[in-house]
Amino acid sequence: MSQKVGKIEIYAGPEEVGAPDNLEEVLVDFIQGAKKSLDIAVQELDNRLIAEEIIGAKSRKVKVQMVIEQDYLREKEARKDPWAAGGSLESNRDILNAILRSAIDVKPDYNSAIFHQKFIVRDGESLLTGSTNFTDTDAHQNLNHIVIIHDKEVTETYAREFGEIKQGHFGKKNEGHDPVPKEPVVSDVRIRILFAPDHNPEMEIMKQMLKAKSRIDFAIFTFAKSSGIDDTMVKLRQLNIPIRGAFDARQGVQEWAAIPALKQAQCELFKVAPGNGVGKLHHKLMVLDEQVVIAGSFNYTGPANKTNDENIIILGDLETESSVQKNAQKGIAQFALKEIDRIIKDHGQLI
Repeated sequence: MSQKVGKIEIYAGPEEVGAPDNLEEVLVDFIQGAKKSLDIAVQELDNRLIAEEIIGAKSRKVKVQMVIEQDYLREKEARKDPWAAGGSLESNRDILNAILRSAIDVKPDYNSAIFHQKFIVRDGESLLTGSTNFTDTDAHQNLNHIVIIHDKEVTETYAREFGEIKQGHFGKKNEGHDPVPKEPVVSDVRIRILFAPDHNPEMEIMKQMLKAKSRIDFAIFTFAKSSGIDDTMVKLRQLNIPIRGAFDARQGVQEWAAIPALKQAQCELFKVAPGNGVGKLHHKLMVLDEQVVIAGSFNYTGPANKTNDENIIILGDLETESSVQKNAQKGIAQFALKEIDRIIKDHGQLI
């Protein structure tokens, strides 16, 4: 089951493929808990149950605002009869229509790249983020995680970002650069939050990796050789830091993937192919020295860092000298590492 450390919760799913948590249930429960407001930023929504809960929140007089990725509403090519229902994205459009009929304030993104966020701010007091889109596949087939934090300073940071997103101030259309958010300590765990493209999450991930002294473990959907993170891993391997990772098999065979260079550097790598209920390995998850977790929506690619709208959340601090903080952050990291272990054992193929 999930790991909870004070006001911080971390979940991994889906249950259907052996993971500990029901991600659909986590999302539904979080939305059901809203009393005043929901600010929802998500790439894709096609899960009917989650959509019904969003509509239900509106019917309870909760103020609901949404931004979603327009590419999951629009066909790639014009249909011969645009008045006829159908097409690969019709379920997404049906859900959008129901949301619009419910008088919910929903907007498609303004980004010319990819609006890749997956977060909810609830009542100005609680945050849900992670790698999970609000879709049937992400909730029931794809390997994903969710992080929930109950803290006003954390939620204020995401609420401020949501306000900018609603105005179109992100991605290539970003009109300014925000300062890096503060680093609150929540339940004895230091929290770092960064948004792409303003805060250059790739550089922060590289900085955090260079603090590692014993090991790095990761599970990632997309890992490009242009990211810079792969160069850092190669350098760390030269310093004899063990690096082990799982990646989505279909993404890993792409010409631009970092896998060959990491393999040559003797990283221990495993591919996860579709089968036995698994659709994709969709995590964006890293564990440093069994102490610090890097989570969120951020894939290790150039576009994620430079043009997409993304977030990372870092749970813990390798430089802390506090035994209390070390114990708190280790509890979260052990959960994430256990899930990486399980993915490799149950679904991974060594390459």
